Amino acid sequence: MAELLDYLKRAVEDEASDLFIVAGGKVSEKVEKNLVPISEEVVYPQETERLIRELYSRAKRPIENYIKCGDDDFSLSLPGLARFRVNTYHQRGSMAAVVRVVVFDIPDWKKLHIPEQVIELSEVDFGMVLVTGTAGSGKTTTQACIIDRINRTRACHIITLEDPIEFLHRNQKSIISQREIVIDSEDYLSALRSCLRQAPDVILLGEMRDHETIRTAMTAAETGHLLMATLHTQGAVNTIDRIVDAFPGDQQAQVRMQLSMVLHTVVSQQLLPGVNGDLVPAYEIMHVNNAIRNLIRESKSHQIENAIAAGGGEGMMAMDHSILGLYHQGLITKETAMEYAYHPDQLLRRLD
Repeated sequence: MAELLDYLKRAVEDEASDLFIVAGGKVSEKVEKNLVPISEEVVYPQETERLIRELYSRAKRPIENYIKCGDDDFSLSLPGLARFRVNTYHQRGSMAAVVRVVVFDIPDWKKLHIPEQVIELSEVDFGMVLVTGTAGSGKTTTQACIIDRINRTRACHIITLEDPIEFLHRNQKSIISQREIVIDSEDYLSALRSCLRQAPDVILLGEMRDHETIRTAMTAAETGHLLMATLHTQGAVNTIDRIVDAFPGDQQAQVRMQLSMVLHTVVSQQLLPGVNGDLVPAYEIMHVNNAIRNLIRESKSHQIENAIAAGGGEGMMAMDHSILGLYHQGLITKETAMEYAYHPDQLLRRLD
């Protein structure tokens, strides 16, 4: 059987997004949403355990917690090759892993088709900027490109709280402190609370998992910091509702008031299959203006999509407008546009 390093090198060479090590099948990689077997033979539990133990050994991470709890997250950096985000888990009584490939260099946002108005969020001084979307939609990459722009253009102290660290940033105009949850801090909440005493200008929060973390994040944004975070939600409306619903009912009116004041922008994204077999991002961009601020306060989030559609002059973009633009540029097919649109019936009339 091939060695772990051979599989990792192959995944990097093929520009795969993920490597799968699961007993009962061949070691496989995901390339542009296609699963490609790369081992000559099926791997069995003894072989997956050998490969996964080597992952822990190369990462210099104790394996005992994974054996006890049944799953684990960590990062692995191989000089000259790439950085990897590893998720290990148990399935059918055997060890398994999914390894996400993360290249060392921050990607070029122009080549990734990220709109200029998303990268311009690097100029925001304070408030909360959320990047949302389903798992694997490119949220972390978009955040990394914005942080890279800040690093190149502003003199800031940037603190990132990640689980695990994916992109490595080198100090340029800014100083960047990258903290990995579990390794550098116990959890997101304690890391966030302590980082407020570390003179940050920009805080990148990998995930807001509970109402205590959300409340602390809003307070950080309220007190003059730029706070960037991700949520696994699709669209600005769902994002606002998810944040409010994380709190007990008797606190939700207060949360809506606070959120309306601290929220600056919600960027929601999804990756669409392109005509050339690549993946192309589509975006919804909502900047909080007075009209949207009132809708959040008054619990009328269902009207926000109309406000986004009317806010093109302020740099806003509706998801279906973004998808329509990709279609007109010849980057996606009509069928793909219809499949990923928020309102397919309305989009069809515009396509025709």
